[in-house]
Formats: sequence, C-alpha cells, structure tokens
Amino acid sequence: MTERFEIIVVGAGPCGIAAGAAAKRAGLSCALFDKGCVTSSLVGYPYYMTFLSTAVLLEVGGVPFTIPEAKPTRREALAYYRRVVEHWQLDVRQYEEVVEIAGGEGAFTVRTRRANGEESTYGAAAVVVATGGFDEPRWLGVQGEELDKVLHYYREPYPYFGQDVLVVGGSNSAVEAALDLYRNGARVSMVHFLGELDRGVKSWVLPDIKNRLEKGEIRAFWGHRVAEIRPRSVVLRAEGGGAETEIANDFVLAMTGWRADNRPLEALGVAIDETTGIPSHDPATMVTNVPGVYLAGVIAAGHDANKIFIENGRQHGELIVAHRLSQAR
Repeated sequence: MTERFEIIVVGAGPCGIAAGAAAKRAGLSCALFDKGCVTSSLVGYPYYMTFLSTAVLLEVGGVPFTIPEAKPTRREALAYYRRVVEHWQLDVRQYEEVVEIAGGEGAFTVRTRRANGEESTYGAAAVVVATGGFDEPRWLGVQGEELDKVLHYYREPYPYFGQDVLVVGGSNSAVEAALDLYRNGARVSMVHFLGELDRGVKSWVLPDIKNRLEKGEIRAFWGHRVAEIRPRSVVLRAEGGGAETEIANDFVLAMTGWRADNRPLEALGVAIDETTGIPSHDPATMVTNVPGVYLAGVIAAGHDANKIFIENGRQHGELIVAHRLSQAR
C-alpha cells in the first residue's frame, strides 16, 4: 500500500470534483482516480454544445463560473472544471483506473491500474463512487452493430455531409443530432420504437423537428426497430414482428443512451434495485447500505440518468463530507 486517504473518489467528473473540493475544504485527505482525463464525460459531448443550465447552477467548490453569456458552452465548462481542480489543488490521478475495492469502512483497499499496466494499492477510510451513467452504451443487439459505421455518440455533423445517416431514438440527443445533420447536408432518417418522439424533448425544439418531419426533410420510421445493419443499408422491422424495410445507409448514430457500471458497487455488497437500477443509498447523506461507501452524481439515478444532473449532483459532495465529519465525532 503506497498511500492512505480519508476519502478516495472514483471518477473525476464534475460531481467527483465537487466531492473532492468539499473534502479539501473540510481538511480531509482525498484523492480522485479516473480511467480517463478530468471530466472525460464532458470531453465526449458534442463539440459545439451549449448547456441548458446557467453557469451559476454548474458551479462547484465555491469557485465562481464567470462567463459573458448565461449558459456555458462545452469548451467553457471544460475550462471551468479544470480551474476548480487547480484552485483547490485537488489530487487527481488521471488515466489510473480503479479495478478493485475491498475491505470495509475505515480500512478500504483500492487497487488501480495505469494505462501502462502498472498497478498500485491505496488505503481509504471511505470511498465515493462518482463514475457517472455513461460507462457503456445501450447496445442495439443486432447483427452488424460491430461495423465501423455504427456510432453511439454524436459530436459534429461535418463527417456526414452528403451521406445517408440513420439516427436511432426519439430523445433530445436524437432530435438535436438529426436537426444538426440535416442542416449540414446529410440525408437523415430517424427510427424509433414508439409512435412519436419522447415526451421529454425540449419544447423549443419540437416545432423545428416536427416541421422537418412533416415536410419529409427528415424521414421517420415510427414504431420500428433496427433489425440488421449491413455495409450499405439498414433493415428496419415494424414492432411486433411486422414487415421489414431496407433503406440505404452510410452511417448509424445510435442515440439510445448509456448505462452505468454498477459492478464495483455490487462487488462491495451494495444492493441495486432490479427495476430502477438505483443503488441503495440514503439521499440525505449519499451513504449506501454498505457503511463507508457513498454515491455522488448520476450513478445514484439508476436507469433514469435524467433525474440527476450536475445541478443537483454537485450537492452530493457536501452531504458526504458532512456525514463523514459527523461519524468522526
């Protein structure tokens, strides 16, 4: 064992950083470990994305998020969270993945592995799991999904100019990708297993996408699923084993969402609700049913990642630290 900390945070996204800043302010030794870079989930967002939240609601660690406009861009948010890390001089171990957590409250051992294969073991009195809800895509589970033309993320429209692109899904991410692609010269189709767009699509975006759909500028296949992906086409099947339709295709953007990796929690004995996917925890302290193991951020939302954002997940660090301090009295 090389080092020991009061708190080890697994994940260096905004909510993990907020937990680290809360620990630092309280004088608790803390280190953050991430298999990627700082705020790696934000790095994967569309390049020109603007947050729906105001900058004030994205602030963590008491560091002001000052920008000219009310709502920050992805680039501004990335710069801001790096500034929080620097301001609090947080001990962030980037590209060092936590591969095993063992032990119990007051005596956890955390084993990590760096990109070069080097392993280390650390000690911690408590562990905060802040790994988010974007560990693995929700796979379509169809033949051809392994083809290079199938992507589970969207960043910018320019590679798809003049191409036949199928957007899978009916959520905000699917709608925004479809509109962006259409406006930048792609031939866009959408497929969704429901008979309409998801209810949560932003109200100010709905008139735009509905107009494109009504005019046939974006083609929609409602009540269909992807049945097979071929090198130059995609086969769609009507719900309930109905008729199949084959359409020309160069790229598939599966905007079907992502899922959290609960295996580390399950290995520690944290109970996971089979229906909701929510790990057992007390929302007032974020402690799980395993003493000394806490949740921070989106991972506490289970399957419905839209229930927890940075705006409410940023408070988790303060709750955790307050609970740790009360336990020490």
